[in-house]
Amino acid sequence: MYPKIRLSVVSYLNSKPFIYGLEQAWMKDQIELEMDIPSVCASKLISGKVDIGLVPVAILPELKEYHLLTDYCIGANGNVNSVVLVSQVPMTEIEKVVMDYQSRTSVMLARVLAEHFWKISPDWIQGKDGYEETISKTTAGIIIGDRALILKDQFKYVYDLSGEWKKFTGLPFVFACWVSNKPISKEFTADLNKAAHSGISNIPEVLEMYGSGSIDPEVAERYLTENIDYHFDADKKIALQLFLRYIGEIKTLEKSETTPST
Repeated sequence: MYPKIRLSVVSYLNSKPFIYGLEQAWMKDQIELEMDIPSVCASKLISGKVDIGLVPVAILPELKEYHLLTDYCIGANGNVNSVVLVSQVPMTEIEKVVMDYQSRTSVMLARVLAEHFWKISPDWIQGKDGYEETISKTTAGIIIGDRALILKDQFKYVYDLSGEWKKFTGLPFVFACWVSNKPISKEFTADLNKAAHSGISNIPEVLEMYGSGSIDPEVAERYLTENIDYHFDADKKIALQLFLRYIGEIKTLEKSETTPST
């Protein structure tokens, strides 16, 4: 018997359709499934603790080897509602941004937009658990996932990062992909694709099975069917490469700023 494939999947509402597919009997016997926040999914894939992850795309340059799997992703073509920059003052008055500790992609997207689209240069502060309470006056914050759906309306100004990217580039955005750190058999990849399709084709059943937590059921269904776009199509692949290029520029600049001059 072949060893089971180890998978780490983001534990947010938007990944529930994928989890639904993975927990079908014909798929469940092939895998060891772990559910984590995005940053932990990323760390496990980078360290080799899992073979495949539904991971934030910002970590792709950190992998020695990676393979994009399936025809599906966590993406959006316009406003996503669950990845936002919030503040009590207009964009031009923001002095600090507290970064969500749960996802690198959202933080990097905000930094790309700040430099190239919004044209602002705030101080970027690493957030800790409970950091949402520090968002006040000229300190803004990035909030992602289910928390964003619940908390965003508490703030006077809400900037949807996927919507802002769409305004900036005219393209959709990809937040997370199915990625392996080694070659995966065609047979298993086909099964993973089938499992993903099974979930996104049965959203009402997914919500009936797993619920929506603290999120209103109608809001949750609209979010999964109207805001999230699961298809990893040609435009999203173009958008992903553009985003990775912008990340590379930021990393290069950071490296040059920390390298002592001779």
